[in-house]
Amino acid sequence: MPESQPQPPSSSSDPSSRSPGSPGQPDAAPLLLCGARLTDGRTVDVRLGGGRIEAVGTAGSLAPGPARAGFARVDLAGYLLLPAPAEPHAHGDTALSAESDGPVSYAPDDVQRRATEAALQQLGHGATALRAHVRVGDVQGLGALTAVLRARRSLRGLVELTAVAVPRVLTGVAGTDGLAILRDAMKMGASVVGGCPDLDPDPTGYVEAVLEIASEHGCPVDLHTDAADPARLSRLAAMAGGLRPGVTLGPCAGLARLPTEAAARIADRLAAAGVTVVCLPQGGCGSVEGLGTAPVRLLRAAGVQVAAGSGALRDVSNPVGRGDPLEAAYLLASRHGLRPEDAYDTVSASARAVLGLPEVRVEAGFPAELLAVRGDHLAAALSLAYSRIVVHRGRVVARTSAVREYCNSAAAAELGLPRQGRGELS
Repeated sequence: MPESQPQPPSSSSDPSSRSPGSPGQPDAAPLLLCGARLTDGRTVDVRLGGGRIEAVGTAGSLAPGPARAGFARVDLAGYLLLPAPAEPHAHGDTALSAESDGPVSYAPDDVQRRATEAALQQLGHGATALRAHVRVGDVQGLGALTAVLRARRSLRGLVELTAVAVPRVLTGVAGTDGLAILRDAMKMGASVVGGCPDLDPDPTGYVEAVLEIASEHGCPVDLHTDAADPARLSRLAAMAGGLRPGVTLGPCAGLARLPTEAAARIADRLAAAGVTVVCLPQGGCGSVEGLGTAPVRLLRAAGVQVAAGSGALRDVSNPVGRGDPLEAAYLLASRHGLRPEDAYDTVSASARAVLGLPEVRVEAGFPAELLAVRGDHLAAALSLAYSRIVVHRGRVVARTSAVREYCNSAAAAELGLPRQGRGELS
């Protein structure tokens, strides 16, 4: 069944039934979400205003707002309303480059176009906040980061995009330039220090350099590692312990290849150090060679906060990557034994925590960062998450609609299968 590209909701001349205007255009009117189903089974109306949830009440019980002239209304009958997901591990500089001829272009205009398109695609899936890892130094210099930061500015009001500066080498003679460029990247606007210690001749020295720069700037750390070396990972956990605002590691697929006892010891150390793990159930990314998914249940049992990201979005590492948080949750539920609620937590609450964002609940007072998915309960939504409506800062910013049709047949008529189209299927 084909799925359309995300489209802005259509407008109507009747203010009592219209949806907000096109994404990117501020809409000061309050927004009323009508007839949404919650995961606890209730059907409610939700009133939004000022970028937050103003009220949640039984269906039909809420007025659009106190004595305000205009308002928007969105009918969510048949939809499940959830806290919006977030994307904790994207690669904005290489996204959508799998079909390019020759090496990936790092020309700033090309990177900005791809990063913008990728962010909009992930917004259409529901992610209202993204963390994009961007390579700095080597042939890229700071050009790719400059382009991603321009994309961030152009996307303001649609999706929150933060950039992670990812240098290749930070130790020895070759690392001198890397350290200088990394410091420049932080001054330019990168808000997270990243990198891949596995690729440096001195992984421990690399981590020390990253932690020092993060401490200088008071920013988080987000490192790529396969996590296949227990001794190295233990040292990293010991070094990272207590650093605020926090350390994230991913994709850590190598943990799944260790003996269970060894992996459990590492998980305990990561939990004690307060390190978060971001797994990539949809596939890896170009910064690490190991494939597979971190042992999510083992990590969670040890008390490690685990989030799930998308990784590669149609680049050479995964030419069919979708960048869909709900697919990541689906895979964790179907392949790794997580309950649907826990699987969704990895792409919503835990992913938002990685990004340093406030918690979202469908309750009054919480940020209006929401995703409505066609379905009546979470398992069904993860299984068939075709139609989606995305709310960011209290505005509908993306809508994806899918129509299911069946041709005329005795079976279709007898079973009462839905026919939503107007024409006849040949």
